[in-house]
Amino acid sequence: MKNEEVIAMLEETADLMEIAGENPFKARAYRKAAEAISALREPIEELVKAKQLHKIEGVGESIARDITEFLQRGTTTRLEQLSKKYPPQLRILLEIQGVGPRTVAMLYDRLKITTVEQLEEAAKSGKLTKLPGMGEQKVKNILEGIQLWRQHQGRIPLHIALEIAERIVTALKELTEVEQILPAGSLRRWKETVGDLDILVATRKSQPIMDKFVSLPEVQKVLAHGATKSSVLMENNFQVDLRAVEPESFGAASQYFTGSKAHNIALRNIAIKRGLTVNEYGVFREETGEKIAGETEEGVYKAIGLIWIPPELREDKGELEAAMKGALPRLVTLEDIRGETHSHTKWSDGFATVEEMAKVAMEMGYEYIAITDHSPPMGWGVKPEDYRRLIKEIRSVSDKLGFPVLAGIEVDIAPDGSLYMEEDILRQLDIVIASVHSAMKMDINSMTRRILKAMENPLVHIIGHPTGRIINQRPPYEVSIDALIDKAKEVGVALEINASPERLDLNDENARAAREAGVLLSIGTDSHRPEHLAFIRFGVAVARRAWCEPQKILNTLGYSEILDWLKSKRK
Repeated sequence: MKNEEVIAMLEETADLMEIAGENPFKARAYRKAAEAISALREPIEELVKAKQLHKIEGVGESIARDITEFLQRGTTTRLEQLSKKYPPQLRILLEIQGVGPRTVAMLYDRLKITTVEQLEEAAKSGKLTKLPGMGEQKVKNILEGIQLWRQHQGRIPLHIALEIAERIVTALKELTEVEQILPAGSLRRWKETVGDLDILVATRKSQPIMDKFVSLPEVQKVLAHGATKSSVLMENNFQVDLRAVEPESFGAASQYFTGSKAHNIALRNIAIKRGLTVNEYGVFREETGEKIAGETEEGVYKAIGLIWIPPELREDKGELEAAMKGALPRLVTLEDIRGETHSHTKWSDGFATVEEMAKVAMEMGYEYIAITDHSPPMGWGVKPEDYRRLIKEIRSVSDKLGFPVLAGIEVDIAPDGSLYMEEDILRQLDIVIASVHSAMKMDINSMTRRILKAMENPLVHIIGHPTGRIINQRPPYEVSIDALIDKAKEVGVALEINASPERLDLNDENARAAREAGVLLSIGTDSHRPEHLAFIRFGVAVARRAWCEPQKILNTLGYSEILDWLKSKRK
């Protein structure tokens, strides 16, 4: 399939269009086409042969021509023209927070800057302040953006690492030599970013497995090819290690290579006090060397005097003490989730209709879905007069399907804390999520006051993605999480764990603080197309890392229960 290559071409074209200062709607069209293609199940080259590209939403005549030309030549005339004016390597500068397309163009036109290193040198030497619109604060923001960018180099978002792991595991499972297989490390602990990937396989005949692993089509470079361990580089220099162990030691190896390092050190210390040694091969009596556990993880923990600890909790943050007492919480699971609280449709910036979103929610076994399209002033927000029509459509779809579709909104919080939607419309809605999407450079006191004021509005049920961060792309805005938690507890507003894998906001630490304060959390996928509803697993993972039981999560409530909760907020 050439789908990924076509997506990369469309995104590169969009980036260079923006740098070149072309009509922003053209660049947005290319991005929407790329997103639509990412959801395709069939090879795009087959659609080209069948002349069916027009069936892909967002692919018009000009984009279809570019796709066809790209598959024929490996490039496009449009891309070649853009590249003559602005080198494609400039795109890396767009990854720096605070550096937009116009800034990239100016940096290249005035200073011929093409790399992050050149940008940093120009910022530190004072060259940038001589450019139009480049004040000291702007330059400071760019330097902070470079620092953030460097912090995340070499680590990729959880969802991308998970896709790679699942493809590898699926491919290797086809071999009869594989008895058990498991991705370990920070991926198994569902950390929001992953530095590299460890995959464990239990087998008595490892060589065929290693041979297939190093020959997988995604492998860019083989670093090592052995009988018990092989290492490869995938796309973006992402390293994957495959380790083979005897079935009798698979549990011990799973525990050891899942980590975290801090958890394993603390676990070993407990074992030592009990006269035991624990490593990747098993649990042994220190005096005799007798192996007493290793085949299963449950057996490893039990041998040391603990109950099994879910991987998400293995960070040495109280889980070992709780396990010794048999007092670990019953963590929320996907099966506990009974509805979706945050989704978008074509009415704003989504890609599906209300009915299409609702039907997928039904297929997932949910009891309800909330449609929460954007308010103005965002360019894709729904105007008040249109929102009244949207509410009618939601009610109509709900009646037609015999399935509860909640009429909601993701309303923007203005800099002064007011809401960008008429009050009479908010009162007609079942659920109101209030979020910050603009003016993110406010100081911590101003931003905190802004959100606290919105929380005091009795029409608001949930604060969406409370810190505004986008993983590896945008840091959180400055806000006092403690103040938000205190206010949420006071007024009964829920805080969101936004399950979009690019956000995961609240993160696990903030969600745990909210949970310990007794604040209700809502896991919303922020879906913009039906398949995004599956992002719920990432939100559940954050909740599990935050030690959340089902009763701490709003959408573990059934339809009648959540309706009662929503109505109780407005008394």
